Amino acid sequence: MIDITQLPIEEKIARSKKQMMWFAIMSLTMMFAGLTSAYIISSSRRDWVDVDLPSEFFYSTGVILLSSLTLFLAKKSLKNNNLSGAAILTFITFLLGTAFVIMQFMAFGSLTDAGIFFTGKGSSVAGSFIYIMVMAHLAHIVAGLISLTVITFKAVTKKYSNEKMLGFELGAIFWHFVDVLWIFLLLFLVFAKDIF
Repeated sequence: MIDITQLPIEEKIARSKKQMMWFAIMSLTMMFAGLTSAYIISSSRRDWVDVDLPSEFFYSTGVILLSSLTLFLAKKSLKNNNLSGAAILTFITFLLGTAFVIMQFMAFGSLTDAGIFFTGKGSSVAGSFIYIMVMAHLAHIVAGLISLTVITFKAVTKKYSNEKMLGFELGAIFWHFVDVLWIFLLLFLVFAKDIF
């Protein structure tokens, strides 16, 4: 067993920051578990009306999966001390994340075109849940985009190396988490009506 007190201060700091990231991810997981649980419970209401998901949600899934791949390749480049490759791939990840956000708003447009609104006339419990879950996820995607901006800047200005990449690793952990979270939410929304 490792005696943490004997580790260098840099490694102690890195471990504590990663641990805090995992605590944050667990908190976010619990929040979305609460939202999906509320969706399941509410689906038994008499006024529940199933909502067909817009195609933009499915297309955006491909975009966000691709963004995870480019960020994985960026980390690999960074480990190989290819800072310019890491910067380019991280910037591509940022562009793909931005495209994902745009596609989500296009999906909102498709929902409203179908007469499904967040609140007011034309709203439904199911529709409101979809808006809430997607908007909550988008808020975390925006946080991820801010992180990607910082990571890209630091890669361009050569603040990272294959031995000094904690900030990159933390940003990558968060980005991969929001990617997996979106896939979970989409699968949940697709299959929840058939399962529950």
